[in-house]
Amino acid sequence: MSNKPHERLDRRDFIIASAATIGASAGLVAHAASASAEGSAQNAAGPASDPASATVYTGDVIQGRKVVSTLDVDDLEPGKKHQLYFQGVEMPSGQHWYVSVTVARGARPGKRVVLVSGVHGDEMSSVHTVQTVMNGLDPAEMSGTVMAVTDVSRPAMEGLQRRWPNAGRGADLIDMNREWPGNENGLTAPSRHAGLLFKRLLQPNADAAIDFHTGTTGFEVAAFNIAGMDVPEVKAMVELYPVSQVFDNHVYPGVLHNAFMDVGIPAFTPEIGAARVLDLDMIALFVEGTMNVLKHHGIVAGPMGRTGKDVSVFVGNSAFPILASEGGIVEHLVRLNDKVEPGQKLAIQRNSFGDVVAEYTSQVAGEVTGQRSDAMAEPGNPLVFILFHKDAPDKGETYPE
Repeated sequence: MSNKPHERLDRRDFIIASAATIGASAGLVAHAASASAEGSAQNAAGPASDPASATVYTGDVIQGRKVVSTLDVDDLEPGKKHQLYFQGVEMPSGQHWYVSVTVARGARPGKRVVLVSGVHGDEMSSVHTVQTVMNGLDPAEMSGTVMAVTDVSRPAMEGLQRRWPNAGRGADLIDMNREWPGNENGLTAPSRHAGLLFKRLLQPNADAAIDFHTGTTGFEVAAFNIAGMDVPEVKAMVELYPVSQVFDNHVYPGVLHNAFMDVGIPAFTPEIGAARVLDLDMIALFVEGTMNVLKHHGIVAGPMGRTGKDVSVFVGNSAFPILASEGGIVEHLVRLNDKVEPGQKLAIQRNSFGDVVAEYTSQVAGEVTGQRSDAMAEPGNPLVFILFHKDAPDKGETYPE
């Protein structure tokens, strides 16, 4: 039998088996591009004493929707839905990436919840979940505000790929969910984009936040939530979802929900199946849970739907990766959500002649939370992730999404 030893990997590691390279230094980047973009916006709308606390319209209109470079949802008319574009980072051409923003501002004051999707460009079920929630809201009957951002990583989404194709220092692919809270003067476009969005759009309008994801291309995941369940406000929201797994771990810096948590805004990450497809059955579970969250915060009235009390929920604090040691075709012997035991065979791998070249077994007891969906793998590719409980989980734990 062949198994790679358990290593601590981040998402870039277990997808492409290479080290993630993240960093930004404001001191090494000229301030001119950011200042120019902000200056032109303020010239069009007048000066603002605090650019992070009042709406700034750039004066541009795209497809009939006004463009903002800073948003305060309290400036919008109550009892209505508003569609805007947020002016994101500047491209090499001097144009900007624009992000779609929908705001359902209730007729009465109340809590503000931010829903985010599209941080990775290949995660379509997350986008559809947020769109479905927003389409079901009637601002005239609401108390408070729900703001949705559905296409954060626009260049990645245009290519239906996970990472942002950055051209600042030659061709590079950057995982934007390693960049938060970003830096408006950072070394890369994703870092600057994250800084603009977080400071001028997301943080100022959130009392709670949910950052929706799916598995990545070639690797699908079960329906689960990633959350620090030791935070009462987060635990209360996560338990309102009728999904069968919870990854109880704060994971590591750089992901969006942790950027929210670091500034005192309760946040977590739902994971909704496979990339590049719409899993309508799984989406329905997360729409129901999200509507429960809005009811919990008093934004929407009505009885709760199904919650975690209505399903069997497995909670683990660690994800154990089974990595390919050979190249070849992979045959899974277990399915998502299956319970497994130490020593249980999970997958086999065959070479071009059909000979079995590797067998893979679990080293822990837990539940299958992710599987490689591509039929072939090379050494180092993740094949299976097992959600399990570790008495002393690592800080910066691996998780599949």
